[in-house]
Amino acid sequence: MKKIVYFSFPILIIILVLIYFIYGRENSVSYKTLKIKKGNITSLCRATGTVNPLTTVLVGTQVSGRIKALYADYNAEVKKGQLIAEIDPSIFEAQLEQARANLISAKAAKEQAQATLLEAERNFKRTKGLYSEGVSGRSEYDAAETNFLVSKSQVGVAAAQVIQTKAAFGFAETNLKYTKIQSPVNGIVISRDVDMGQTVAASFQTPTLFTIAKDLKKMQINTNVDEADIGRVKEGMSAEFVVDSYTNTVFKGKVVQVRNSPNIVQNVVTYDVVIHVENPELKLKPGMTASVSIIIAVKDDVVQVPNSALRFRPKEYIAEGAAHEKPGVFVLKNGLPEHVDIEAGIDDYINTELIKGELKEGQEVLVGYDTKK
Repeated sequence: MKKIVYFSFPILIIILVLIYFIYGRENSVSYKTLKIKKGNITSLCRATGTVNPLTTVLVGTQVSGRIKALYADYNAEVKKGQLIAEIDPSIFEAQLEQARANLISAKAAKEQAQATLLEAERNFKRTKGLYSEGVSGRSEYDAAETNFLVSKSQVGVAAAQVIQTKAAFGFAETNLKYTKIQSPVNGIVISRDVDMGQTVAASFQTPTLFTIAKDLKKMQINTNVDEADIGRVKEGMSAEFVVDSYTNTVFKGKVVQVRNSPNIVQNVVTYDVVIHVENPELKLKPGMTASVSIIIAVKDDVVQVPNSALRFRPKEYIAEGAAHEKPGVFVLKNGLPEHVDIEAGIDDYINTELIKGELKEGQEVLVGYDTKK
């Protein structure tokens, strides 16, 4: 009899433990909660972008050759029309002299053709008079007329040659001027892409020699806003951003343009939003990466619901197929979760404005399971 008792007691303990784990724990579910609070809320659209000068001019060359001299370097302030580089002009000077000689020759040929025409015209008039008096024959008359017409056409050819050589002279003269690279604007050199003695070729495309920022005190940020958020962004909205160099400084700007052209990278669609920024202390430099927050809307002293509460769904509701209910949160009623419908407003990624719903400030809502208990 004692043996039966000894063997039964451990089995009883195991059965009680199993009953606790199967039934007791299910009935003692604990939840994490947060309180409904009241305060100011700001709806933001977050994006990243690159700081750029408001106006950037790429200075190139229209002629090919060797860089003879450089008169500007990085960070140099330049004025419009200032000489900043020079291409070796020797070849272009020779071409200009050749074009000048061709033009002089063409003008002389034209004068010679005009003199020949004058002589042919006089001879034709004289032969015509003799022919009318019967002194000269028909053949002499025809020869004099033909010579006159040929001389007349030669003047036209010579005149065209003068125009052609004059154009060639102008082209050579212009190419020589292009060997002197001048700044097209007032600004600061932010990039120099050539060195002394380097040969640049302008055969297929204009090579860039300098990049000049017109005014570094006025900058812009080109941000990439996701297609899901672009509908909320409008021109005139305020924006705040930070850069890695000044993590404790919040810079401010304004949206000036929402571009319609999409940027598609690996099936991700974004749109370029341009933000203008004042840069009086020249802290912002071209190429900096900016973490931007575009301010969509601001509401003061409103009831706010934690976003984690909007995302939470108790397991029993999901199991019962109630996962697709209206937007809302869960509260505890008599120890059980109960769904409360709400109408949501703007959000700041952490909290959401409560427009309608049977919730009050200080009331607790469920945000998850308490796994520590």
